[in-house]
Amino acid sequence: MLWVVAVLLLAPVLILAGLSLASRNPPALGVKQGRLLPCSGASNCVSSETPGSAAIAPLPAGQSPARSWAAAREAVRQAGGSIIAEEPGYLRAAFATPLWRFIDDLELRLDEQQGVIHIRSASRVGRSDFGANRKRVAEIASLYCRDSAGPCP
Repeated sequence: MLWVVAVLLLAPVLILAGLSLASRNPPALGVKQGRLLPCSGASNCVSSETPGSAAIAPLPAGQSPARSWAAAREAVRQAGGSIIAEEPGYLRAAFATPLWRFIDDLELRLDEQQGVIHIRSASRVGRSDFGANRKRVAEIASLYCRDSAGPCP
């Protein structure tokens, strides 16, 4: 009987540890056909370029795209992101959850024609993130709007 209790207590820990290790493998992301990849339909992703329940607002780029980009980059850093790739008009950052160290990916894409910075945030594993990516994007938007040169709602 004691071994059953031990298995029932240990199984969730082993599953979470396995998912944490699985989240270490970065997915193929980036800009495809001029847009960030769409969210897959799981509730662990939000994007300003995906319609429906995953939709979020892009960041306004304002009068100076270069200055707005710098403010967006700094907002990602202040929110705890580790920038892992950056090229003109594109940024990719990784965020780790505090306890289990699950990795989430965040991407920014500058769209100067529309005057916005598109944003996508997604968990690497699981089907749900309990709203973590939406909260992260809201925090980044708040930091960005506080420090940016552009207009914010």
